[in-house]
This record gives sequence, C-alpha cells and structure tokens, in this order.
Amino acid sequence: MPIKLNRFLIVAPMLLALLSIGCSTFTFKPAPAIELPPTLSQDELIRPYVKLGRIQITREVFVTDWAVTQDIREWGIKAVREEAAKMGADAVIFPEVTGRSITTLMVPASEYRATGVAIKFK
Repeated sequence: MPIKLNRFLIVAPMLLALLSIGCSTFTFKPAPAIELPPTLSQDELIRPYVKLGRIQITREVFVTDWAVTQDIREWGIKAVREEAAKMGADAVIFPEVTGRSITTLMVPASEYRATGVAIKFK
C-alpha cells in the first residue's frame, strides 16, 4: 500500500505541472480585423464605378432588447459596411438607416432597416 501512495505522490505533482505548463504555452491570436469599405457621398465619387448590388439588413427588436445600442445609426452603417466587404466592394454609397414601430400579436416591437449600395471602382 505505501508503494502506491508514494507513486501517487510523485506522479500527481508531475501531472499537475505538465497540465499547467501546457496551458500556459497556449497563445490566443484573434482573427485579423478586415478593412471595411468606407461610406462615400456623391461629392466624393470622382472615379467611375460599377454597382455590385443593393444591401438591405433588417433587425427586429421585441419589447426591450438590452443588446440594442443607443446609436442605432452606427449599428446600421457598420452592418452595411460588413456586408459590402463580404461582396468585395471598394465603397458604400447612399447609406440609410430607418426605424419604425410595429406590433406582433400584441407584443410591441421595433424594426430597424439599414440599406446601402455596394460599389467597385473601375
């Protein structure tokens, strides 16, 4: 019996040390941030471009959503820019964020809609 206890007292700290050392060598590298295309006004468009498509994102918020940020316009513009980046666009024109109140089966809700046009320069 004492042999097994001695073996346990030797193996257990070594195992614990190996586990803690293995965890400390792990480094977390977040995914690199992608460059989002800018939003441009008509005055800033001086080069010819091709329209890739119209982007529309809808978000419904029922009763109260604690995840909704105070600046819904910022959310909308960022969401349109992220979708434009997925399409390979160089810029976004005509960004627009709107909101309206709706009722679904006696549950108050808000609907937010962000739109824009993704373009690629020639």
